Amino acid sequence: MPRKPRVRSGSGVTMHDVAKAAGVSAITVSRVLNQPQQVSEPLREKVMQAVDALGYVPSRSASTLASARSRTVLVLIPSLANTVFLETLAGIETVLDAAGYQMLIGNSHYDAGQEFQLLRAYLQHRPDGVLITGLSHAEPFERILSQHALPAVYMMDLADDGRCCVGFSQEEAGAAITRHLLSRGKRRIGFLGAQLDERVMKRLDGYRAALDAAGCRDAGLEWLDPQPSSMQMGADMLDAALAARPDCDALFCCNDDLAIGALARSQELGIAVPERLAIAGFNDLQPAAWCTPTLTTVATPRRDIGVHAARALLRLIDGEEPESRRADLGFRLMLRRSS
Repeated sequence: MPRKPRVRSGSGVTMHDVAKAAGVSAITVSRVLNQPQQVSEPLREKVMQAVDALGYVPSRSASTLASARSRTVLVLIPSLANTVFLETLAGIETVLDAAGYQMLIGNSHYDAGQEFQLLRAYLQHRPDGVLITGLSHAEPFERILSQHALPAVYMMDLADDGRCCVGFSQEEAGAAITRHLLSRGKRRIGFLGAQLDERVMKRLDGYRAALDAAGCRDAGLEWLDPQPSSMQMGADMLDAALAARPDCDALFCCNDDLAIGALARSQELGIAVPERLAIAGFNDLQPAAWCTPTLTTVATPRRDIGVHAARALLRLIDGEEPESRRADLGFRLMLRRSS
């Protein structure tokens, strides 16, 4: 009887390789991957450990030549509800459409484990490259990218380890807006942070560095909440901040949602902004210029990041080097009436 052909993944690892590593049959591996409910949990874990260790990804199209391009690009973002990432996606789409590529969008909901599962699932569609938000990811993430030799560009931040990236310095942006508040004579500057992803924490690092340099950092002026941000949260955090520290004379909010909520609550309470309390946000979303008073914030190049990242990735896919492996697009302080 002729032997069945071995099912081979994009990385050259076969299902039989996984079976041998796990000490089970190829049929068992197939069941774990396709009908996991029929396999005991200990056996599932044993097989999936082998899958992860070998970097095995089953191909959805066995008839597709390994050398053929799929004309797709995987884009991993943490949220589809955040305007910041929607604008980045718009920039990416402009470049990919013109080049005849389609996006595969994975929304991780700010969960590193889910992001890794998305990567593994989408690899079955054989994307030609991947655009990734941020620099910090689950331990197996970088290993899987390397095993599959998948071109990748990291967005929204700047790496110093050789990874191709497009973004700006989150730390320097946080420091710059803090220095502005200091220049306005504010010395008891608070920080309101939500979601607490790596970019928020780097803005916090910048805020701390600027206050350390000025000799006026006070850890009691930091309010951090890991929950998703909202204007309501900004209003509630302002209440908590002023109740705990009525001497606080300025607030740097990690995003505009928090800042707009804090600004609205200040108006309700009759707090003079910026005389009594200066307020600054981050991202320069459209409502920032329409608040009363208008909101001081940091303008970030969200769409341009998508455009430049997509162009860099297409060059990597073609086997060429991008114009820069560390593209710093900078940021701008939008100094308005709230400070």
